Amino acid sequence: MRRIVSVWLIDWPISVRRRSLERARRPASPPEPALDPRNPFALILKNQRGAAVIHALNPAARAAGLRRDQGQADARAMIPHLLCQPADPAADARALKALAHWAERWSPSVSVDPSEGGLEGLFLDVTGAAHLFGGEAALLRQIHERLAGAGIPARVAMAPAPGAAWALARWGEGPAPIATDETVRDLLAPLPVEALRIAGRTLAQARRFGLKRIGDLYPMPRAGLARRFRKDGGVDLVRRLDQALGHAGEALVPVRPPARYRAWETWMEPLGDLDGVAARLPELAADLARPLERDGQGARALTLTGFRSDGRTTALSVRMSRPGRDAGVWLRLFREAGLGQLELGFGLDALMLTADVVEPVTARQAALESEAETRQAESLAALVDRLTARLGEDRVLAPEAQDSWIPERAERLRPALGRRVEADPGNMGRRPILLLDPPEPIRDPLFDLPDGAPARFTWRRAPRRVVRAEGPERLSPEWWRAARARTRDYYCLEDAEGGRYWVFREGLYGREYAGGPEERAPTWWMHGVLA
Repeated sequence: MRRIVSVWLIDWPISVRRRSLERARRPASPPEPALDPRNPFALILKNQRGAAVIHALNPAARAAGLRRDQGQADARAMIPHLLCQPADPAADARALKALAHWAERWSPSVSVDPSEGGLEGLFLDVTGAAHLFGGEAALLRQIHERLAGAGIPARVAMAPAPGAAWALARWGEGPAPIATDETVRDLLAPLPVEALRIAGRTLAQARRFGLKRIGDLYPMPRAGLARRFRKDGGVDLVRRLDQALGHAGEALVPVRPPARYRAWETWMEPLGDLDGVAARLPELAADLARPLERDGQGARALTLTGFRSDGRTTALSVRMSRPGRDAGVWLRLFREAGLGQLELGFGLDALMLTADVVEPVTARQAALESEAETRQAESLAALVDRLTARLGEDRVLAPEAQDSWIPERAERLRPALGRRVEADPGNMGRRPILLLDPPEPIRDPLFDLPDGAPARFTWRRAPRRVVRAEGPERLSPEWWRAARARTRDYYCLEDAEGGRYWVFREGLYGREYAGGPEERAPTWWMHGVLA
């Protein structure tokens, strides 16, 4: 049986603004009138016609007779001392998303209310998870108490369908109503028709027909109900009714994809120091590694999320080059990344470790002659993981081959994490470990035309006599660069002192240079020093 929790955040924009004003207020500053619950306070927003209307209001303003979507001028006429501030729906949405992340302590699938004006509610899919919190009633009580402790007034309800949970959270009897497949029909019957989340025009038409309660719709045939309201959203009315009763499905989109593998731990008292986090992390890592090993999976990315007592979250993520499930490796990576990046605030009352990216881990039997290479590759991958965790992905780079024969364009540096880093890149021919950028000119070369290697040359003001040479290795530029680039002949040279060099001649005698006065003669360049 599907179990959905609906959380109605009462006056959510007001709560967000109050928290913002409390954070901005200095200790020596005078009291902020908007923070006094006795003062009528409203947030103002311009509607589609450009008129200033009430977007949200506190209980004092509501008790004085004001309502949402009422014009600001009318509200001022009724309550001259009404406190008004401009609304910020974008900030409200960001705060709601952050609260949804915080609510993942109870469910891996948390969704924002998708209905119109739904920036005041959350849906938690707790199917099969209520027993972890002591039962359904205990779970709802915990959610309500945690929100109240963070200064967020809310009502919660649980039902088999999102529509039913939404209706019970706003109009149901009791602090935390719970509906099952057997009781949902009876619990919804006395609720007003607007609990079905229908449009205002459809609601007004239903009231004209005397349909004031959801139970009034039960005996009516669905086809007749749709025809009667066909001009006023009849199909939507029937769909919402069927969704609330569980006869039609309703998809919920989580704020972020739920992690398949996760481990968490909660405490009665907030955890206020990093040493406590470090002490509890090994147990979380061991709990996460067990299901991964059971399913033959390995984690490529991990996230440690701390749930703060003030309704916020703090997180630290690490990534790995290869999938793995060694808890000891995970702990080292989190230490390298720095647990000090976690902002504990007034303390953490829960920790969650999730495997964000998982891949199958397959056993490999390497040949005896390649065992050393396998160990070297594994050690190199572990080094990349640790350096990336400490320095960041954009600081640890590895070469990646490109479609070009020209050495300086044959590869580029990309983040090493997640790439196969080879100890020996295996380039064709002999190549220096590092290239001179840009290549340095060679003076006074002595060579045989047209393709002879230099027998003597000067580089960095020092003359060098060549005793051994290999080449040429001819490299041609890409055809779309041929108009401004010339062919290169590369040579490996060794001088009398034992120095080895990688030089090239840019341009070909006879083909690209015929000796004309306006032609550019071939030139010699030093591109690197060979080991």
